[in-house]
Amino acid sequence: MDSFAVSVSIGTKHATNKRYLGLYLGLYFAIFHVCMLLLGHATGSGLYQWIAPYASLLAALLLIFLGGKAIYGSYCDGPDKTPVNISHKLMLLVAFATSIDAIAAGFTLKLFDISVFAASSVIAIIVFLFSGLGTLIGAKSGTYLADKAEILGGIVLMLIGFKIFLV
Repeated sequence: MDSFAVSVSIGTKHATNKRYLGLYLGLYFAIFHVCMLLLGHATGSGLYQWIAPYASLLAALLLIFLGGKAIYGSYCDGPDKTPVNISHKLMLLVAFATSIDAIAAGFTLKLFDISVFAASSVIAIIVFLFSGLGTLIGAKSGTYLADKAEILGGIVLMLIGFKIFLV
């Protein structure tokens, strides 16, 4: 759901060809989620004690920072009628931030009799589809929300960050 929310937010501001943006975001988010899941599964319970307390905090701080930056930018830059191009660097950062909590999911896979490859496949498909759908929804709603889209996206990112921090 965090990838979906971020995709909606990014979809509202992207300048060109939303279909490709949805494809790229879907790939970035799916790849990062699967890699983090596999990392969590591979490291197992040995590193769980070291990484687990910081994974949620790092994800929360990154999302709160990105959301705050979006809100700050919307006020400081004034109403921006010109759409922007989303860079691969930004997509990497956001994909990393939204997938950190997948490490904990990878740890828990060791507790159940579930194939890590089956779980990874299902997660990759769902994240890919939700990210693409979120981008398209953001592209459509961006015209209705106009100047408030960046603020709304920033608020959603911050709320997800606070949710991760508090849970």
